[in-house]
Amino acid sequence: MIEINRPKYTLLLSHDPCEIFWHIGAAELHGLDYKSCKLYKNTNQDSYIAGWCNYFPDSKDIFVFINLSRCTSELETTLLLNHELFHASLMLHDWNLEQEEQIVSWAEAETREAFFLIKQNLNFL
Repeated sequence: MIEINRPKYTLLLSHDPCEIFWHIGAAELHGLDYKSCKLYKNTNQDSYIAGWCNYFPDSKDIFVFINLSRCTSELETTLLLNHELFHASLMLHDWNLEQEEQIVSWAEAETREAFFLIKQNLNFL
C-alpha cells in the first residue's frame, strides 16, 4: 500500500483492492468486507473496489483509496480519481450543497494534483 498524506485526506494506492482492509486493520469497514473482496473475481475491468472514499475507523480523517489495477488509461485513472475526490469534497464541505461550486472546484483541483502522484506509480502514463 502506498500512503500519501494530502492536506485534507490520505490517498491510498494499491494494485490489490483487498489490501485496504489489511492496511486499515479491519475485516469489515463501512459495509464492505475482506472476505467478499477475496471471493470477488478482481480484474482490471471489474473489481470489488475500484475506488473508495470514507472515514478511517474511529476518526473523522478521510481516506481516498484508488485500486491501481483499474487505472488502465489516463482517462480511466482521471475519471476514477475525480469520482472519489468528489465524494471527499462533499465530506469536507459537510455535505452542504449550497457550496456546490466550491465542492466541484476542490475536487477538480485535487484531481489535477493527485493524478500526478498516481502517475508516478503507473508505467503506462
